[in-house]
Amino acid sequence: MRMSPVFAVILSLILPLPALAEAPVPTLTVTGQGRVATAPDMATISLGVTAQAKAAADAMAQVSTGTADMIAALKGAGIASADLQTSGLSLNPLWKNRSYNSGETPQIDGFVASNTVTVRVRDLAALGGILDKVVGLGANTFSGLRFGLQQPEPAEDDARRAAVADAMRKARLYAEAAGIELGHVLSISESGGYAPQPLMLEAAAMRSMGDVPVEAGEVSVNASVTMVFLLDD
Repeated sequence: MRMSPVFAVILSLILPLPALAEAPVPTLTVTGQGRVATAPDMATISLGVTAQAKAAADAMAQVSTGTADMIAALKGAGIASADLQTSGLSLNPLWKNRSYNSGETPQIDGFVASNTVTVRVRDLAALGGILDKVVGLGANTFSGLRFGLQQPEPAEDDARRAAVADAMRKARLYAEAAGIELGHVLSISESGGYAPQPLMLEAAAMRSMGDVPVEAGEVSVNASVTMVFLLDD
């Protein structure tokens, strides 16, 4: 049977499209922050040897000898091989008459070689003595000191709990202020993480710093979560 045009129009008004029938779901999105401060139990340092010579081979040989002595001293101080890693090895020319305004052709006047080793020190009480020892053996570059945790997971979990609690607190506050009911959690997403506090020293100061006094202080472990809540009518 053929449907009349008038009946078809009436039927379309009675049965609205699904997209029009579905009302948007009210939600609330908040971000929570969590921070936990704790004493570090390890440190990461970057030490190196830099040498200059007329010949590239001589510069590299001096660096290789100094680096070998430095690594031997570190191992002798109880640093495991797994906690030592070469993080930078370079050889570059030293230029003479490299000024663009001089009119002279630049010439190589020597070479500078360097080798950097990243070291994890798990005994913080020995850190100052280790720095003093390797400097005495020829380490002449030091890019920094970063404290950390050997097992950061417990502190990270505490920071996550604090971040979720912060987000829940904010959500309840917003819902109360707006006069609406807070429903269940629709989603949780995480960002942020472990944030150690670095201590930077000038390389030039290493030659006269003696048995280095080092204060570890605290490291901060941070977490950030974004939570989406359903709002009840």
